[in-house]
Amino acid sequence: MAMSAPALGASTIPREVIDVVADSERVKTRSIDRVAYASDASHYLLTPQAVIIAADAREVSQLLAAASAKRQSVTLRSGGTSLAGQASGDGLLVDVRKNFRGITVLDQGTRVRVQPGATVRQVNARLAPYGYKLGPDPASEAACTIGGVIANNSSGMACGTEFNTYRTLESMTFVLPSGTMINTADADADQQFAAQEPELVATLDRLRRRVRQNPESVALIQKHFALKNTMGYGVNSFLDFDSPAKLFSQLLIGSEGTLAFVAEAVFRTVPVRKLAIATLAVFDNLDLATRALPDLVDSGAATLELMDSTSLRVGQTLPGVPEAIMGFDVQDQAALLIEYHADNEEQLAALRGSGQRLLDEAPLRAPAHLSTDKANRQAAWQFRKGLYASVAGARASGTTALLEDVAVPVAELSSTCQSLQELFTEYDYADSVIFGHAKDGNIHFMLTDRFEGDVALNRYNGFNDRMVELILSKGGNLKAEHGTGRAMAPFVRRQYGDELYEVMVELKSAADPQLMLNPGVIIDEDHAAHIRNIKLNATIEVEADRCVECGYCEPVCPSKDLTLTPRQRIVVRRAIAKAEAEGDTALVNELERDYDYDAVQTCAVDGMCVTACPVQINTGLLVKRLRREDAHPVLEAGFKAAAKGWGAATRAGSAALSVAQKLPTPMVRATTDLARKVISPDLMPRYDAELPGGGEARKPLVGRLGAADAEPVAMYLPACVNSMFGACGDGPGVGAAFEQLLRNAGVSVLVPEGIESLCCGTPWTSKGYAQGHQIMEDRVIARVRAAQPQGANLPVISDATSCTEGFEHILTQAGYTVQDALSFTAEHLLQRLPQGDRIDSLTLHPTCSSTQMGLNDALQAVAQAAAVEVHVPQAWGCCGYAGDRGMLHPELTDSATAAEAAEVKELDSTAHASCNRTCELGMSRATGKDYQHVLELLAQVTAG
Repeated sequence: MAMSAPALGASTIPREVIDVVADSERVKTRSIDRVAYASDASHYLLTPQAVIIAADAREVSQLLAAASAKRQSVTLRSGGTSLAGQASGDGLLVDVRKNFRGITVLDQGTRVRVQPGATVRQVNARLAPYGYKLGPDPASEAACTIGGVIANNSSGMACGTEFNTYRTLESMTFVLPSGTMINTADADADQQFAAQEPELVATLDRLRRRVRQNPESVALIQKHFALKNTMGYGVNSFLDFDSPAKLFSQLLIGSEGTLAFVAEAVFRTVPVRKLAIATLAVFDNLDLATRALPDLVDSGAATLELMDSTSLRVGQTLPGVPEAIMGFDVQDQAALLIEYHADNEEQLAALRGSGQRLLDEAPLRAPAHLSTDKANRQAAWQFRKGLYASVAGARASGTTALLEDVAVPVAELSSTCQSLQELFTEYDYADSVIFGHAKDGNIHFMLTDRFEGDVALNRYNGFNDRMVELILSKGGNLKAEHGTGRAMAPFVRRQYGDELYEVMVELKSAADPQLMLNPGVIIDEDHAAHIRNIKLNATIEVEADRCVECGYCEPVCPSKDLTLTPRQRIVVRRAIAKAEAEGDTALVNELERDYDYDAVQTCAVDGMCVTACPVQINTGLLVKRLRREDAHPVLEAGFKAAAKGWGAATRAGSAALSVAQKLPTPMVRATTDLARKVISPDLMPRYDAELPGGGEARKPLVGRLGAADAEPVAMYLPACVNSMFGACGDGPGVGAAFEQLLRNAGVSVLVPEGIESLCCGTPWTSKGYAQGHQIMEDRVIARVRAAQPQGANLPVISDATSCTEGFEHILTQAGYTVQDALSFTAEHLLQRLPQGDRIDSLTLHPTCSSTQMGLNDALQAVAQAAAVEVHVPQAWGCCGYAGDRGMLHPELTDSATAAEAAEVKELDSTAHASCNRTCELGMSRATGKDYQHVLELLAQVTAG
């Protein structure tokens, strides 16, 4: 198997390990791959020698056995949201996310079988129809994977220690470094375990007796595990379990990939409480907020989330945050997000009564009222869940965010927070923040600095030593839910003492005799380990410089399984900037060469990453900048010319498609494939079978459209994409369908003169051709202005969501309101349309534009008017077609739609629809189903 020689230094992974992988495409040794995987959400940076995308559990078993035999270190990586450095390593990194996303709902949702690559949100989405969810509820649910949840014994906002992973995991399949694989659900699991791993089982039995027979150890365990605790190994398992297989599986919870690989797990789920009330209460200072906690806990509050003044100050700069934190200058204020859960109205009323009485008597900045208002509750939780990344994103460029979490008894929380703030002042960490799960005495605090050089590192060391002393003096734990990782590995002995620490060391040695699984994590005798390999971020383009590499963006990225994710695009930009600063031109050249395809050409620039990013980073804007800066003068001139003659260009494109449709597909495809080789695959589209003939010209639509006797209520800009590409099958196309809906509803609109030459500008912005876009922008504004009736300012409608988004960017600045045909139909036409016989079932594909523009409710409303049963696949995501990107790089759409396409085929609905023509083409190719605009279906149903 050939392996490249990367500029970061040749890989030293033994051939015997690499040769285990049958498919060389899954062995990544290029510099760009190693750099992309190097970063997790923590403040550490270790670059792997190679990355392997594991195919299945059996391959992981073979990899671990081979690596153990060669004493090759291995780090298992799923989500990479870990905050203490446990998801990165400098040896072999094995990706156990991409091919490990299986979710199987069991026993009507009371149990669920999951693989390590599925996210908490994905699992809960599958459980939701049954009324259940996972017990662990980490704030990073959108990005954190089940592998990480188990590896870190994740808890979260409401689950406390009662519903965390340790309490709700029923069984698992684990793989030891030796390659041994055990399913603890098997009736003879103990016998299999003892037969295959006799020394490990004997050690577990000996350690169990050693711990139980030591009263001091028992007392210490009971003390530390009464609180949230992820410091060291979960030695409470030695007190709780006797069965060797069950004991070891429980020890794997929170073991951070240092003992074995968890290939699959079965969780007992918890019921979703039907009712909730919440409020965000702002106190005058942190001390008052923390002193209110005991009574609120006693009142039955399900969650009590604490946010200090820095949190609130950052929150005031973010969009969509709760009204309670706005409208005042933040000084020392602090807030509690308070929520109560109930199963019926009687329970809810009782909880509201006791909770509201406490709030009415509390020293608040303004009255706070417990409410069922979903919008305010959602805004509060969105703010809280994204708080770490939001606050970290506000740090100075070039600095690193270092987040720690601790737990103390609730009665000690107020004084602990006060002492922490005093330490922040003493060590000059001016922008430090405190927030967290106050109900459990679990708080997070963040330091930002450039942790480089003796001054900075000595300051951090001094602070850290004092912090450790403080937390332990309060009877607390140095890690509550983020895991020990590298950050606290040197302090495990200090929390537990020599006896229990030696138990942990023996456990590690017994399970992993070669000490090759995630070395340096949990067990590390180097007392300076926590200050080694700290991530030093280089300043990059402003569009992405605030990124904290949390990975929230990754699950929604259409290229995540093909090339790079948004986080990885940013990470590599930082690596390029760092290499440039160090004068490493060889590395710069190699990274930039591979970056062109992996990051720039295969980015859909769909902006879905911004919907998941707590700091609103749209990596698509970064890619657009790079395309703009790299624009070729000849191509710039060509796209400028196309803008000038857009009407002729669209008709020529339409005619070409009509001719191509009449010819054999293989012949046309061969012609375009040849042209792609000669010209460029980034410029010449590939013809494929899903492409229809050309669409109808827009010019005949000019003037009043719809009901002839009605005054126009809007201006309609039919999208050129519907003119370029013909309708699905024998359908009329969205333009004709919209016209019919207008007539049937008795509504009219205006289509301006020169419509054939108008475009939303997306073809130019997505490719980085600014001159052409400016020509089109000026023309659109001029035509819309000229077509407005005397004294009127009609809103503007378009009928393809990505085009609506483009027109909005152009026309909003000129003073016009832009609306998509979906929302216009939902608001103005649905109630006026005649009733028809709805089709049986419809599968919808929302688009990235409909999501970002908040149109999915309107899409759902229109769909429900057309079909009895409407399905939106749970695996829905951006199709990656992105205008012509799916024709330039069909592999992007194939990868982006794979999971959704499989679900669509299972649903097997009567009809399939979306709201953007190119997305419909992409989904048709992916699924083999005919996708059309949902307005076409509505027109068919209400034809009368």
